[in-house]
Amino acid sequence: MAHCTLASLTTLRLGGPAGHIITVSDPADWTDAIRTIDLRGEEAPVVLGHGSNVIASDAGHLGTVVVMNTRGITATRVDRSTVEVTVQAGHPLSDLVRWAAAEDLAGMECLAGIPGTVGAAPVQNAGAYGQQISDALDRLTVWDWKTGRLRTLPAEACRLRHRGSRFKGSPGYWTILNVTFHLIRAKRAAPVTYRPLADELGVPIGTRPPVPEVAGAVLANRYRRGLLLDRNGPDARQVGSVFLNPPVTADQAARWSAAGCPVHHDSDGQLRASAGWLLEHVGCHPGEEVTDGVRCSNQRALTLTAHSRVTATGFTRALTLLSDRVKTATGVNLRPEPVAIGIWPDTTDG
Repeated sequence: MAHCTLASLTTLRLGGPAGHIITVSDPADWTDAIRTIDLRGEEAPVVLGHGSNVIASDAGHLGTVVVMNTRGITATRVDRSTVEVTVQAGHPLSDLVRWAAAEDLAGMECLAGIPGTVGAAPVQNAGAYGQQISDALDRLTVWDWKTGRLRTLPAEACRLRHRGSRFKGSPGYWTILNVTFHLIRAKRAAPVTYRPLADELGVPIGTRPPVPEVAGAVLANRYRRGLLLDRNGPDARQVGSVFLNPPVTADQAARWSAAGCPVHHDSDGQLRASAGWLLEHVGCHPGEEVTDGVRCSNQRALTLTAHSRVTATGFTRALTLLSDRVKTATGVNLRPEPVAIGIWPDTTDG
């Protein structure tokens, strides 16, 4: 066990001390690791991968933090077209997508460039460009903290939905140890359904380009939109998009679509408006300072970056300020995308 701050474990580089840090690098070490965990009244430890989608509190976390740093990909042929791929929870998602594209395995090529680990991806049902984790997920191996044993959860038991899951809705019950996908051995990717990606590729909607071409086009588009995390650049301290695209009513969709706001149906059939467009509509622009030490990234309003001596409290205050501006001007509610962890004042409990 080691002592350090949550700031050292997150891409925002914010957060106070952690009671104990345990890093798990070898899957075989999990059983030994849990024997050393003193939950001190907690139901489960906080588990982090790359910390790229969390806001850690200034007060920190008094209990145990497990850093999942396991790596490894195992592929097994199921039939002529299906390959079962099991990946350790700490493996970088971007590396898995790169590997799959090189192997001509279709099913996650549109997830290229998403930061974070494979184990974190089902929690958020990570997705982009019309594709999401649930499209390829077969099952998970998890540690059940209630029963103190390993369990296998089939994909349907994970209740994956648009940017959500049973893990996100009920944190602390399970720790994801590995993830198994079913990918398709094919030279061609899944049909392109997302207009910006089709435009990037220069093809009509519904086209099936080669898998590596789609992954490459996704990376190019993400780079141009400022969606690739550059750990050494001026916008390095960030968590990507800070708000989810908000659900809207049919009337709201019609009103804001007429005004130029992109509106789409998500994978659950819910109408959603573009959070980034709404922010710019209320006067928020790339490079703008929102509060002292917090500003929009140089390329997009939807990504906030931390600077100077800003605190986690100051960062969340900026989120509240922006969501209030949008609510007042449009009547649409914005919900933060990153997850809060640690001890927060009042009733905000990560």
